Amino acid sequence: QVQVVESGGGSVQAGGSLRLSCATEGYVVPPYCLGWFRQAPGKEREFVSGINREGTTTVADSVKGRFTISRDNAKNTLYLQMNILKPEDTAVYYCAADWRDPCPMGRIEGYNYWGQGTQVTVSS
Repeated sequence: QVQVVESGGGSVQAGGSLRLSCATEGYVVPPYCLGWFRQAPGKEREFVSGINREGTTTVADSVKGRFTISRDNAKNTLYLQMNILKPEDTAVYYCAADWRDPCPMGRIEGYNYWGQGTQVTVSS
């Protein structure tokens, strides 16, 4: 059974940094595609960043230059380094995984496995 578990959320002041992690378990081969999404109160879930097994990345314009996605295939772990955080980054952050090619990247409906989410709160 595949499990996707996020960690690393918390509260930080504007301008600060946080690093999220996402561990995937239950499958021998690492996911082909991994993505970070977020959902703020009253808003729809939106794409943040995605990465495939070869290391090709996509980043949403709203976080470009501030957030960096990376993965360690040996550890089956995905990361999101978030710098220069803003209050508008406040949201529940979700990790998504899929083993199919091509990588769905920013398409929410393309991911089969999701974590429970981790809260990120940025105060001004």
